[in-house]
Amino acid sequence: MKGIILAGGSGSRLYPITKGTSKQLLSIYDKPMIYYSLSVLMLSEIKDILIISNPDNLPNFKKLFNDGSDLGLTISYKEQKNPDGIAQAFDLGKDFIDKDDVCLVLGDNIFYGKGFSGLLNSAKTNLKNNKATVFGYNVNNPSDFGIASFDENKNLVNIEEKPKSPKSNIAVVGLYFYPNNVIKIANKIQPSERGEYEISSVNQCYLDDKDLKIEILGRGFTWLDTGTHDSLLEASNFIKTVEKHSGYKVACLEEIAFKMKFIDLKKFKELTKPFGDSSYGKYLKSLVNEN
Repeated sequence: MKGIILAGGSGSRLYPITKGTSKQLLSIYDKPMIYYSLSVLMLSEIKDILIISNPDNLPNFKKLFNDGSDLGLTISYKEQKNPDGIAQAFDLGKDFIDKDDVCLVLGDNIFYGKGFSGLLNSAKTNLKNNKATVFGYNVNNPSDFGIASFDENKNLVNIEEKPKSPKSNIAVVGLYFYPNNVIKIANKIQPSERGEYEISSVNQCYLDDKDLKIEILGRGFTWLDTGTHDSLLEASNFIKTVEKHSGYKVACLEEIAFKMKFIDLKKFKELTKPFGDSSYGKYLKSLVNEN
């Protein structure tokens, strides 16, 4: 199975702080934003990953992760010269996906909650039956999102983009699991009125064929979309609070790589050295001592 992180776009809603760097490289408390989306793929046991971004920012992602081998991953990169919609990722990544199924995660989405790995495994199980999976989260402002609606048996029946009269408060968030046929489906959809290849159009194709499942991120889960100055600060404060009170780091890639057995203890110990006496480095060293 393959994984794609879409980390393109201009980040114009965050100007001026994104005029000189990618939004996905901004700090969410103690680590770059893209760490959080990469951690989702790693927790899904996906090791072959493509990062898609614009030509100006792609070198910075390469500097951050190189080829991914330090984390036991294989990371490759693809340019998105024009941000023409989320579904464009499947056209840009078609050679990378090849004959595999794929998980797409948006580089500005943060997920946190107990039992998350179980939901990811459920989505992977759905793929065995050629079913796609999206994830839903209860929001207070449903008119700002793509909103799922359900029948009397709680089956997903529709996803409406930014509805004026929402039929639920369940927003579809930036994490998607698709069978390999998503390449053909994405290739057939037409641009929307705003000229973009919408992920909602891809989801609708699966929904029409009754091949779309939804996993609800319920009580105890937090989903954050870090697209504004306020939400960026909110996300940093949330991660700070969780880490301070739990004693654990969120989206610590080195820790995940070790616990998922992508790397061994010797390699894990080597990875602690570049971080020096930073709080992140001290955390990694404490994990080495425990093992």
